[in-house]
This record gives sequence, C-alpha cells and structure tokens, in this order.
Amino acid sequence: MHRSVRDAAILTTILVLTLTGLGFSQTPAPAGKKWAVVNGETITDEQVKKAAADELENLDLRKAQTEVGFERDRQSIYEKTLTNIVDNKLLAAEAKKRGVSVEDLLRAEVESKITPATDKEANDFYEANKSRINGGGPDLMQQIKQYLTQRKRDDAYSAFTAKLRQDYKVENDLEPQRWPVETQGHPALGPAGAPVTIVEFSDFECPFCGQQFPILKKIEADFGGKIRVVYRQMPLTNLHPHAEKAAEASLCANDQQKFWELHDAMFQDNKNLDVPALKQKAAALKLDTQAFNSCLDSSKYAAAVTQDVHDGVKLGITGTPVMFINGRFFGGVQPYEDIAKAINEEIDHSKK
Repeated sequence: MHRSVRDAAILTTILVLTLTGLGFSQTPAPAGKKWAVVNGETITDEQVKKAAADELENLDLRKAQTEVGFERDRQSIYEKTLTNIVDNKLLAAEAKKRGVSVEDLLRAEVESKITPATDKEANDFYEANKSRINGGGPDLMQQIKQYLTQRKRDDAYSAFTAKLRQDYKVENDLEPQRWPVETQGHPALGPAGAPVTIVEFSDFECPFCGQQFPILKKIEADFGGKIRVVYRQMPLTNLHPHAEKAAEASLCANDQQKFWELHDAMFQDNKNLDVPALKQKAAALKLDTQAFNSCLDSSKYAAAVTQDVHDGVKLGITGTPVMFINGRFFGGVQPYEDIAKAINEEIDHSKK
C-alpha cells in the first residue's frame, strides 16, 4: 500500500476511535422504511408501528369482531331461510291433504289457539322488564299487549310446524355453526366428560347477566352431570365501573377453590360490587381474607381478565351475557326453554 494512503487510513481509524471514546459515535440509521425526517432525524415505519401498537391491537380486535359477526349473520340468514322454505312446503302439503287452503289451515291450527294478551299479562310483563323498557305513556300497555299476543301467535305457529316436521319426517342436514372456545384453565362446574359444555362470557355488574343467573342455576340443577359450565370474564368497563375488580375478585376466590361461591354471591347482590363490598363478601364466605385482599389490591389477575375480554371480542362478542353451547353462539338473555332445547339437541347429537 502506498504510504500516503496507508497513513490516511490509520489517521481515519484513530479519529473514529477518538470520537467514539468522546461519545461522538455515529448513530446507525434506524431500521425500516423512512416515513419522515425531523431536523435530520429519520422516523421509520417500524418506529410508528411500535408507538401505535396498542391502538393497532384494538383495531385488529375490532376487525376480528366484525368478521365473526358477518359470518354469524350469514349463518343466521341461511338457517332462517331454510326454515321458511321447509315450513312453506309442510304447510302446503298438510293443506292439500286436508283439502283446504294454507290460510284456512293457519286459521284453524294457529289463530284459533291463541287469545289476546290481557291487562294482567301486560302488567306482569312490564313489572318483570321495566328496567329494560324505555319510554312510557298511555300507549305503552297497548304495545306490550300487541307484543305478547304476537309472541303467543309465534309460539303456536312453531308448535304446529314442529308437529308437521314429525309427521312428515323432515331431515335437516344444515349443521349449526360452532366456534372454538378455550376452556382449559378457566373456572368450571360439572364433569369434564359431559356431552354438553356451556361457556358463559359474563359481567358481574351487568343487569342482564343478573337476569340470566337464576335461569342458568335451574339449568345446572335440572341437567346435572350432562353439562359442564365454564365461566369466562367479559367486564364491560365502559358501562360498569366495578365490573373489572369484581372479575378479578372471582379469580382471587378461585385461588381458594371458592370461585362459584363468590360468583353466586356477586350475582345475588350485583349492585354492591365496589372493593370494600367485594372484601365483605369474601369474608362472609370465610375465605382467607388476608390472601384475598392482597390478591385483589395487587391486581394479580388484571392481565388474565384482559385476555378473556380479548378472546371474547375475537369471538364476535359485543355485549353480555353470551353463551356458547358446544360452540353454538347464544347472545343476550336466553329463556330456560331455549337453553334446554339446545342442550337436548346436543345430547342427541352426541349419540349419533
């Protein structure tokens, strides 16, 4: 190497080492695609994505929630349309058999079987549901009576078409939509080998979940070892300020094998769920209060509750309560009869 070139290289090396030692090392360009430059400093896509990670995660959750909702609505349309086609064929066949029109058949087998809703029925309905009824006025009771009369008509129609399905031996090969729901490691009640698993996503402070609670208790009592109930957390913190800590409290109780006891106590009194009330409930159930209080105060299970919420959103849940019966979605407060019907369908399905 020529001496001047060699000396220049040595001088450059010495200069770099000296500047490095003085804290003047060259800053490598950040990785990623350049999205902006501020006063000579490059900002890359990777930096922006990292800073926006939380918002991007929420966006992905909303996208998954919407996509699942579309799939669920599509299946619902298929099921409803298939039911209508089958019903129309059954009604036409039965009307032809009797030598009457379909309209006359429905008058004889549906309309004649119902009576208009009474004032007492309307008042009883109002008292049972007034927390969910908006508005009022003189027309309210008339609207309720119309609703109850239509419900009687729907029930009579369903009972008649169900009989026709048996008489004409209808086969329905459209499988219900099922969603994979994680159950491992979550509070559960009932035998692991039960033919039916009910996964409930619920909020201890939610009034509708409170309405579902006694219905599920009756289901548990009536179906015994045939079902396994798994509880997943879904506190709606934007609506219910105490729901998050109540969810954490249930998992703190689970540490002491008292999840279901506190679960029941909270739903039986879900208007009193602030932290002092939660601690009082734990004490009344004779939990180790020092361990429970420490668990609750430290937010030990906050991350686990958040994970449940994220899982619920990915399953398309937008409100509570929600149940998955062997993966089949049931949203909102479900009457005993509908839950029992689904359970019996799943028991029959398991025998095939």
